Amino acid sequence: MASTSRGRVQICCPEHPDAPLVEDYHAGDMICPECGLVVGDRVVDVGTEWRTFSNEKNTKDPSRVGAAENPLLEGGDLSTMIAIDPKDSQVDEFGKPMYRNRRTMNSADRALTNAFREISQMADRLNLPKMVSDRANTLFKQVNDTKSLKGRSNDAVCSACMYIACRQEFVPRTFKEICAVSKVSKKETGRVFKLILKTLETNVELITTGDFMSRFCSNLSLSPRIQKAATYIARKAVDLYLVPGRSPVSVAAAAIYMASQASEDKKTQKDIGDIAGVAEVTIRQAYKLMYPKAHDLFPEDFKFATPIDQLPTQ
Repeated sequence: MASTSRGRVQICCPEHPDAPLVEDYHAGDMICPECGLVVGDRVVDVGTEWRTFSNEKNTKDPSRVGAAENPLLEGGDLSTMIAIDPKDSQVDEFGKPMYRNRRTMNSADRALTNAFREISQMADRLNLPKMVSDRANTLFKQVNDTKSLKGRSNDAVCSACMYIACRQEFVPRTFKEICAVSKVSKKETGRVFKLILKTLETNVELITTGDFMSRFCSNLSLSPRIQKAATYIARKAVDLYLVPGRSPVSVAAAAIYMASQASEDKKTQKDIGDIAGVAEVTIRQAYKLMYPKAHDLFPEDFKFATPIDQLPTQ
């Protein structure tokens, strides 16, 4: 039913004239929400056109008009390049053709794009989720805008941003793991990491042994029972101040070694060191500090396959 109001035709339901009609964009119908009556049909869809012409014989796809917009780039990926007539060619003094610059983005955007690509590749090698690479991209953009790290290589800044992003997104990785997928040394990454924290006036949460325990135990194919015991041992060792000055990674590796030696699934210091990225001597030194208090470190419900008195002393 249609009613006329001031020269305009207004469609309404004959049974419920005051009810606001619901438009079904897929079918092109105007439906009354009270009784479900289709009042008007074949309504013109004023939404965005999403048709694709990729199946036609023409090789070009008109539905693809450019890359997705990236808010981190200066131009927002909306820059335009005017084509040059190929017949309008110039030659230099030696008669060779001169090619005009056809770059589609400025140097600043190109540097950002290369850095984002490097960060994405590092995230892929480390099997990290996209939110970590997005956080690293944002950190790199903030550092780049401050222009406080001029002279530092972009690879070092990318590695440091990835390390910070991992810790801020609660999926921490060690410096060795970051350096293994980048082109920068551990020393340079650590130096740039401190400069970024100072420049951006931000901080990161302290790393604990629990941040690495599940990943290390999973890579070692250890059971959840051993993982739970290793987590308890590492936390207890830190609480009792048995391993002062030791990094959380080395404490976690020593705790895994102690828990595995007391169980039926024993792992060597070399196996654990290869997964954790810690030298055998480092694991041995932390284990020697924890061994005298081994009776106080294991949880009460732990089932020993090897008694504490028969555990290796180092």
